[in-house]
Amino acid sequence: MTTPVLKKILSTFAFLILGLGFAFAVYIWVVLSWSYSEGERAGFLQKVSYKGWICKTWEGELSLVAIPGAAPEKFLFTVRDDAVAQQLNAVAGKRVTLKYEQHRGLPSSCFGDTDYFVVGVTVIE
Repeated sequence: MTTPVLKKILSTFAFLILGLGFAFAVYIWVVLSWSYSEGERAGFLQKVSYKGWICKTWEGELSLVAIPGAAPEKFLFTVRDDAVAQQLNAVAGKRVTLKYEQHRGLPSSCFGDTDYFVVGVTVIE
């Protein structure tokens, strides 16, 4: 048998846990829906891989070459859409332009290793 005070404490605790879970879900939805910045990067697509222990994500690497002869800078990115990941796999090693969105504030690497999420790819001929 439980006392009315214990029932009130348990219901308050359950309400608090559910409220925090709902607030966390809304936060994730907002961060993934609203982009901090958008843009395009051009370079040679070096790598696209599907990796992770529990949360598998598509991760890639674009080699940016600003000046011939200079050391290339790497642009690391994440892909959430499997169709875009397949397009990237088909053009690996080619010069491409990647359209991306930056989503800051994601709480774990289950959403991707980077803040940059590629949403489109164009091959540069």
